[in-house]
Amino acid sequence: MHLALYTHASCLRHEPGAGHPESPARLRAVLEALDTDRFAVLDRIEAPPATREQLQRAHSADHVARIFALAPQAGESQRVDADTAMSEGSLDAALRAAGAVCRAVDDVLDDRQQRAFCAVRPPGHHATHTEAMGFCLFNNVAVGALHALSRGLQRVAIVDFDVHHGNGSQDIFAADARVMYASTHEMPLYPGTGLRRETGVGNLVNEPLPSGGGSGEFRAAYRERVLPALDAFAPQLLFISAGFDAHRLDPLADLNLDAADYAWVTHELVAIARKHAQGRVVSSLEGGYSLTALRQSVPAHVSALLD
Repeated sequence: MHLALYTHASCLRHEPGAGHPESPARLRAVLEALDTDRFAVLDRIEAPPATREQLQRAHSADHVARIFALAPQAGESQRVDADTAMSEGSLDAALRAAGAVCRAVDDVLDDRQQRAFCAVRPPGHHATHTEAMGFCLFNNVAVGALHALSRGLQRVAIVDFDVHHGNGSQDIFAADARVMYASTHEMPLYPGTGLRRETGVGNLVNEPLPSGGGSGEFRAAYRERVLPALDAFAPQLLFISAGFDAHRLDPLADLNLDAADYAWVTHELVAIARKHAQGRVVSSLEGGYSLTALRQSVPAHVSALLD
């Protein structure tokens, strides 16, 4: 079994501003945590930039053009919305983040790899068809999912365990029955979407978790609803929007997961992929703002992908 790590140095050069929680230190913590003997077996692959054609499968041409136009000059910054900013390195970082997922899809579908973890930033799951928001410029996993469909697959699934609901992914796929989107997330919390009644065309599974909830509520949501729905959908490729901000140490939310919960859910998702998708999984980093939690949780997730 081959598992590849996709990343690029440009993803460290996205600087949203002093004190911003989505800092380069996040990715440095992830890469340092994976720089051990345990993960020496990983193929390490440099992420290419996504093409405009790939981006415009998930985003409007106007949105893509706006992000390109907003790219600041050296030493400058540009505010995209109240939470989201761009620096000189942000455009290339965003292109590499989406490009990593597309390259991972190609490698998995062409049998060069079986699974992939994309250690990239900025994250993506809040970016809608027409808007950047919530620290996200392009929706990396959505771009990758539509790239997979362009390669001839008929059914792909995205499972999102970030503590914040992936409103952008839901926006892009709510009317697309080829894509199942399943999310567990804290509610109430930004961005305010992800109610259980939001079901799209029968392809959305939203499982809100109560503030203060922990392992019991999280695992029950997967056992009782998410995993059975995935099994029934029978995806040919499984994507994971891997946010680690439901960890008890995260400063931006109030759930109480730990690394063991991320290992557990990843094992369960790999089992679904083995049953329906030839074991094929592409995971991409979303949120997670405690460096300690990232150093604990990402290795647990990647170990489960290896196992």
